[in-house]
Amino acid sequence: MTTRRETLAALGLAATGLAGFARRARAAEPLKLGVMTDMNGVYSSATGIGSVQAVKMAVADCLAGPCKGMDIQVLSADHQNKPDIGSTIAREWFDRENVAAVIDMSNAALQLAIPPLVAQKNRMAIFAGGTARLSGDACYPDNIVQWMWDTYVQVSAIAGRLTRPGTSWYLVTADYAFGAQLEKDAKTIIEAKGGRYLGSIRHPFPSRDLSSQIQTAQASGADIIAFANAGGDTQNAIKTAHEFGLPNGKQKIAAFFLTLTDLHSLGLGVANGVTLAEGYYWNLDDGTRRFAQRFSAIHGGMPSVIHAGLYSATMHYLKAVAASGARDPKTVIAKMRELPIEDDVVRHAHLRPDGRMVHDFYILQAKAPAEPKGPWDLETLLDTVPGDEAFRPMSAKLCPRLPA
Repeated sequence: MTTRRETLAALGLAATGLAGFARRARAAEPLKLGVMTDMNGVYSSATGIGSVQAVKMAVADCLAGPCKGMDIQVLSADHQNKPDIGSTIAREWFDRENVAAVIDMSNAALQLAIPPLVAQKNRMAIFAGGTARLSGDACYPDNIVQWMWDTYVQVSAIAGRLTRPGTSWYLVTADYAFGAQLEKDAKTIIEAKGGRYLGSIRHPFPSRDLSSQIQTAQASGADIIAFANAGGDTQNAIKTAHEFGLPNGKQKIAAFFLTLTDLHSLGLGVANGVTLAEGYYWNLDDGTRRFAQRFSAIHGGMPSVIHAGLYSATMHYLKAVAASGARDPKTVIAKMRELPIEDDVVRHAHLRPDGRMVHDFYILQAKAPAEPKGPWDLETLLDTVPGDEAFRPMSAKLCPRLPA
């Protein structure tokens, strides 16, 4: 006769067996990553197909190492720089494709729309950069990580290098969330450094004709004219500034978000002397050069900071999935904070509790046309800023979803 205790024990064993079977079934399911990017718009050269290729590089490298034996699939889609389209894509991926993590989304308005959705669906978002609000008031530290850059560090690195007491600044700003955040951070940092913030002029996003904005900035008499925009808008601003004789002996040009691929498109005859900040400098050391060469062999061009960041972030995410044996965001992100961040892209890196990854940051200047020793030797390294100095400090306590 079977006793009650024996029956309960049998049920317990059965439950344990079913739980183990469920875990194995989940592990056997493909791990799906969705790269949502700008394929044809203003950010396409810095993101686009290169973002997809960078993520696929990370997948291939992890499958050859700690992810060996896993089934990892990469989906991709064009968000067209429209938050409603991006949100719809993300929902379909989560509900129909069981995508575990969405990646890239380099558009400020879309970046602010995605975190509540991934929290609701218990999924994960990986941003290479974007608005600093992702580690501030819009943080979801159990569901999102932000890797290479944000609006605060792009401003703080350059302003910290160029501002002296009395240095005057004037901004040309893209009229949407990304530009507004750059402008807000710039004013705060410039004034904290003893500089003078003379004002700004906005332009539509995207914009082809920036003549009136550049003329207004030039007429301000500011020591430094800074472009608080990105992608094609920044390229157009620099071209127009060059046509109006900037930079010159009195007025310097700084671009808060200018990439290596932008410089290559512009040419040093146009961009010579522009100061910029990057989270990835391809010619820093053997590791950064190795990644750049591998990426270039696949992509046909050098990586932007976003491409490099997506490789690094995806690789570290996959290592954490493999090490933890889990897929739920909270467990995976905890493992990401625990594991050392080691790859060919970033230096002296760690992941903070607010989701912000901090690492060395680089102040660069576009070379004169006669200086380069190769087609991509476009930048001079002016300074390396340690991550804990460059990024907004945790002591600011701006993430409301962290313990006080």
